[in-house]
Amino acid sequence: MTAVDATDEARHVHSDEELWNESYYYDFFAPDGSLGGYLRIGFIPNLNRVWYWACAVGPDRQLVTVVDNEVPLPTDPRSLELRTDALWADHTVEDPLVHATCNLEAFGLRVDDPAEMYRPEPRGERVAFGFELDWETNGEAYMWPPITPRYEIPCTVHGRVLIGSEEFEVDGFGQRDHSWGASRDWWANTWCWNAGRLEDNTRFHSTGALIPDSDFGVGYVIDPDDQLVEVDSVRVATEMGREGLPESAELAVGELELDVEPLAFSPVLLTHPDGREDRFPRALARFTSADERQGYGWIEWNQPPAG
Repeated sequence: MTAVDATDEARHVHSDEELWNESYYYDFFAPDGSLGGYLRIGFIPNLNRVWYWACAVGPDRQLVTVVDNEVPLPTDPRSLELRTDALWADHTVEDPLVHATCNLEAFGLRVDDPAEMYRPEPRGERVAFGFELDWETNGEAYMWPPITPRYEIPCTVHGRVLIGSEEFEVDGFGQRDHSWGASRDWWANTWCWNAGRLEDNTRFHSTGALIPDSDFGVGYVIDPDDQLVEVDSVRVATEMGREGLPESAELAVGELELDVEPLAFSPVLLTHPDGREDRFPRALARFTSADERQGYGWIEWNQPPAG
């Protein structure tokens, strides 16, 4: 396995491909699955914009989310600070491959039904939303094989989340990843990404369902003793529900077999410049292994338009 280069934590020089993409994801979840969230910063320099998404969810909570796909690019090509009239977000790698911090001050949308986010103009309650969170590496950083430049890092996550007048302390787990250097055509390619942790401190990550009728995938399993095993076989079988929101899934990351129960969704609707729409449901989920170990994490399904 190729070691992750610490200098790759910084932003990268882009090519002239229209959909050249560089993204940073940060996920978190409480050990009991009662609260979770994520943020994504997606730089698309040749469209002169940043996609910024953030959310907080829970099995017994309404979704609160920020989805802004028209954030101006920072004037400094090295910066990870974003500003609009209704949003300030900053992201700092304090110690490469070890410690990162993320801060948000914004107005989010609180919705009763997560599928509302598939409307071109979703309806909900405007609410103050923010967080101050730290991601500390909890396991080996994993560099993908040379499919696309990307690495994944399992983490512990600490800090606080603010929703209106509520404040939540976070002392849990999560994942962060960084990818760059490729044209990411959301409207053509399917995938199922996931990352989580079981109660015995087994950590896992995979991306699969990339090729129809194939178990090809990318990922790892880290055992409780911090030994990482890379896998190249990922199987995903998904039971779909209303609005394309998955009801359940069976997932195999190498030899680790997991039942997946989505607990709370944070979907995103992505519209191509030519009008095509892509549905992207992300979910805080409960994972149960074949030997009944349970844990939590995040899972996503990219659902491009048919044909």
